[in-house]
Amino acid sequence: MLVAALYAAAAAADDPKLVVAFGDSLSAGYGLSEADAFPAQLEGALAALGVTATVVNAGVSGDTTAGGLARLDWTLPEAADLVIVELGSNDGLRGLDPEKTGANLDAILTRLDERGFTALLAGMLAPPNLGPEYGATFNAIYPALAEKHDVVLYPFFLAGVAAVPELNQADGIHPNAQGVAIIVERLAPYVVEALARGQAGGGT
Repeated sequence: MLVAALYAAAAAADDPKLVVAFGDSLSAGYGLSEADAFPAQLEGALAALGVTATVVNAGVSGDTTAGGLARLDWTLPEAADLVIVELGSNDGLRGLDPEKTGANLDAILTRLDERGFTALLAGMLAPPNLGPEYGATFNAIYPALAEKHDVVLYPFFLAGVAAVPELNQADGIHPNAQGVAIIVERLAPYVVEALARGQAGGGT
């Protein structure tokens, strides 16, 4: 009942929604055709749920949270109904200081709020080879920031896909088209919830 109500709320407005996928290679579609990449597949999934939306690809392969923060102000359009923040995987892969990663994401979410954007935070998990202490610190960033900024959190962007060979490209890091389809299927309800929140709050 709750999910159905969220779908109805997000689809209530006649105008189509503008969703920006602001992230790294995972959302930019590294190694995939445009039709198979995250933005196009998410747009299709939302349409199947009755939500008319244009999903804009604002992902940059190799981007870190610091890179995302540096380009935030000139990358985003003047108005969007939702910004999906999908950053941090490269910070983890490079073993960057989790405190700096958290500070960068905190600043990104703060700027989005200041500009009147509704955000959805896509969580990441640290690579297990960096050890339990690093992992515990890194993994705690996303839930804490989602609570602080009162934004919808999708706990792990690669849930159901990470470390599954048949759902990833040869590098074992980037999802293939089938992997993206699973990400989108799991993530779409969270996008709908975030859109409904933004609409209820009178955001852009």
